[in-house]
Parts: sequence; C-alpha cells; structure tokens
Amino acid sequence: MTIIEAIILGIVEGVTEFLPISSTGHLVITSSIMGIEADNFTKLFTVAVQLGAILSVLVMYWRRFLQSIPFYVKIIVAAVPALAAGLLLGDRIDAFLENPLGIAFALLLGGIVLIFIDKLFPESNTDKHLTDSQELDEKPDLKTAFIIGVFQCLALFPGVSRSASSIIGGMTQKLTRRQAAEFSFFLAVPTMFAATAYKLLKYLKEGNKLSTRDIEILAIGNLVAFIVAMLAIRFFINYLSKKGFKVFGYYRIVIGLIIIGLYYSGYNLQII
Repeated sequence: MTIIEAIILGIVEGVTEFLPISSTGHLVITSSIMGIEADNFTKLFTVAVQLGAILSVLVMYWRRFLQSIPFYVKIIVAAVPALAAGLLLGDRIDAFLENPLGIAFALLLGGIVLIFIDKLFPESNTDKHLTDSQELDEKPDLKTAFIIGVFQCLALFPGVSRSASSIIGGMTQKLTRRQAAEFSFFLAVPTMFAATAYKLLKYLKEGNKLSTRDIEILAIGNLVAFIVAMLAIRFFINYLSKKGFKVFGYYRIVIGLIIIGLYYSGYNLQII
C-alpha cells in the first residue's frame, strides 16, 4: 500500500465510519477502483485506521468522558453483546466479508429502512442538545444501553453499518435522533478499539511484522481519518437534527446498486 492509497482510505474511513452508510461498502469500492492488493497488511490497515476515528470522538466529546462513572458503565454494558458475538462468530463473519453481493444487499435493505425510519419513530424527531450532566446520566438507562448493544451486533455483517444499527436501536427505545447518534459515537470507542486490538494481535501472532514503512502508513491513515471524522461527525449531527435519515437511505441504495452493477459486469471487487 502506498502513502497516497493510505490517505484516500483514511478519508473514506473518516467520512463513512460514523455516518449510517457502511464504511465497508465504501472501502470495497474504493480499494477495487485503486487496485489495492488484499494482503494481510491491507486487511490490518482497514481495521486499525479506525483508531483515528476513535480519537476524533474522544476529542470532540471529551467533557462527556469526564462526566461520571455511570456513563462508562452504560458504554461497557452496550459494548458487551457485539464483543461477545464477534468472538463467537468471527470466522463466519469473515466468510460474509468475502461476498460482495452480501454487502450490496445489506446496503439496499438498510437503505430502505432508513428511508422510513423517521416515520416509524416520529417521537425521535424532536431533538435537543443535552447539556445537563444529570440528564446525560439518565439517558439512556442500563436496559436501553444493552438493547442498543444488541442492535449493534447486526453490524457484524458487512454492509449493515455499525452507526445505523446502533442509532436505530436507540430510536426504538425512544431516544431522540441526536441522543441515539451521540450514544452511537460513544459506543464506537470500546467497540472499535477492541476490534483493532484483536486484529493487530492476530496479525502479529500469525508471524507478520510491522516494518517502519508499515507504521508510517498506519500513522498517516489514522491522522487523515481523525481529521475527516471530526468534520463528518459535526456535519452528521447538525444535518440529522434538522433533516433526518432519508437522504442516507437513498444514498445507501445507490451504493448497493453500484456494487451489484460492478459485480455482474465482471469488475474485480476485492474484499479487503
């Protein structure tokens, strides 16, 4: 992987990780267009580059992470289902990763859901920005946090989108769109950190080594993802509060159709 390719994938990761449009689907298309070889380091990079996105959440919401112990308890409770499912179903999930059509249909189905989600949960449309620390401690409660975590498990299947599944989970529990989206950001921190740590440990245990060049590429990709993710989060929250999910639903459908079109035209879709 070249530095230019790392920068481009970092941009794609930063833009798509926190939007409900599936970073996996976009990485499939981007990597295929650029012809990036799907070797072990590339597969590690596409997971490890999430660390940059994690840091953007910590920087933008640093006050939330200093507010109280109950906040961390709820994040941990919400993270447990996906972490457990990932350990139990890791090999089967890898098999799904090898199927571009599976990703495309997940994008299509998720897109249809997002088009109608605002009408299904109209009570979520009245958003307000939470500033009171006590209210932040109460919403969501532990039960709601766990249910959101269960919804996040759907994102183990490529193309579903971690952000979309956890936000929808929050809306089913009567959180506003903004509350659901921000909790999804917070939940990304332990989930994505654990996924990155697991992938890196597995990479090293299989006898692979990180060269100085590899570390440089990882650092550049993460820096780009960090900067872009900060902009994407700010845009998403502002847009979501005013407009809702419909445009993201249509966008997912378009991307899904593009993947299907590329697949049946004989284009080499590399799953990285």
